[in-house]
Amino acid sequence: LLSLSRGGADATYLKEFDLLTEDFVPPEEGGFTLPEAKTRASYRSRDVLSIGSNFGPDSLTDSGYPRTVREWVRGTKIEDAPVVFEGEKTDVSVGAYVSDQRFRNGSIYEVRYRSLTFYTSSYFARKVQYEHLLAPDDPLREGVEAPPEFVKVDIQDDASISFFSKWMIISLRSVWEPVPGGKTYSSGTLLYVDSDSFLTQGKESCQYHVLFEPSERTTFQGYSCTKNYLIMSVLDNVKFKFQFYKLQDDNRLHLVYEDKEAKIRACHAGSIDPYENDDFWFTTSGYTQPSTLYYADATKVTFEDEDAQHYQDNFIVDKLKTLPPQYDSEGLAVTQREAKSADGTMIPYFVVSKEGMKLDGSTPTLLYGYGGFEVSLGPKYIATSGIAWLERGGVYVEANIRGGGEFGPKWHQAALKENRNKSYEDFIAVAEDLIANKICKPSTLATRGGSNGGLLMGNMYTMRPDLFGAV
Repeated sequence: LLSLSRGGADATYLKEFDLLTEDFVPPEEGGFTLPEAKTRASYRSRDVLSIGSNFGPDSLTDSGYPRTVREWVRGTKIEDAPVVFEGEKTDVSVGAYVSDQRFRNGSIYEVRYRSLTFYTSSYFARKVQYEHLLAPDDPLREGVEAPPEFVKVDIQDDASISFFSKWMIISLRSVWEPVPGGKTYSSGTLLYVDSDSFLTQGKESCQYHVLFEPSERTTFQGYSCTKNYLIMSVLDNVKFKFQFYKLQDDNRLHLVYEDKEAKIRACHAGSIDPYENDDFWFTTSGYTQPSTLYYADATKVTFEDEDAQHYQDNFIVDKLKTLPPQYDSEGLAVTQREAKSADGTMIPYFVVSKEGMKLDGSTPTLLYGYGGFEVSLGPKYIATSGIAWLERGGVYVEANIRGGGEFGPKWHQAALKENRNKSYEDFIAVAEDLIANKICKPSTLATRGGSNGGLLMGNMYTMRPDLFGAV
């Protein structure tokens, strides 16, 4: 299924592509096709879709996204597809998907969800047989017992779930005590629990395993799953490292590899064919390094001795391609510094500058910030700033202020509502630290932000115009 966006719009055209003929499947031949709308669709099985779209009155939420889910069988009219799930008009959206874990010796789980707000959701799940996902009149469904009813997943609204083998992975955004009087798990923790036990016996009857527990300066950014490995992306003081977990003989996930040191770079792992192997795409970039794509193999990280276990990037098989440099980065250095905010919190920031730069306040400096929606700023290739600013001798700075996601949900939540001022105070602290260290002075310091960062700029313009030569 391809969702094709016209000019980057949220609304998309839904089309089905045949990988064997390398062509789109026309609707007259049974291809799943819908006109432009804010559509959400996924396969239940080869010939059945779970789909939400603009089907007329009451089919959308107040946010303009699907409010209902239909089951659309190939060769039938979308108008005849029955509604199987619906949310409230006040929800952001609803959706449904299937997680087939049989290739990891797990089961098939069907999930429906309501996105209640930007950060909260309700999940409903059940374990099914493959036959339950087929069209109602499919001969393979004859004699098969009806699937169980969906069960509301008993987690907090701001938590999220996924599946790996027999396990349900639960990502926490706030403190959780699943068993009254039992262990409490902190915000930003990643847990895994036996899916069947959780769905049939309830959260109080389960044994929980900690996959990742954050510290004050570490958080996980996400993970990608190959057939036998879960590859976790971790930010350690806004620097990046990988952790590899493997399904072992006891069917538990065990840490088998961890980068010894976090680095100032951005990295991403994406599985190639998780049904068949542990190969993955590995991409990396930095402020001064364009994106590079590697072919990688997770099995190469399993070693017996400690020294080999921490060998950096030993999962790489082959370097495939690097994007051409867009600006001259020779002689540039990337450093990380910290500034003390008004309440004493240390705020990290990155500085890209010429090696051996004279610290007399004369260097034009561009300070960038965002600080919202749990979005993390950090090392990534900065082509436009490189061409327009760094090549001309300027300094480029990114501030990791509260409101972002650099240290997990708590870092974001620390600058919400009545505490929103903390985000602005953090940014001011970074600007003052740049000046105190004679990297620049107010007349040579410019600041920039877009979207949520644009609101930040408005506050800088009104709160501390004395700090900046340009906003």
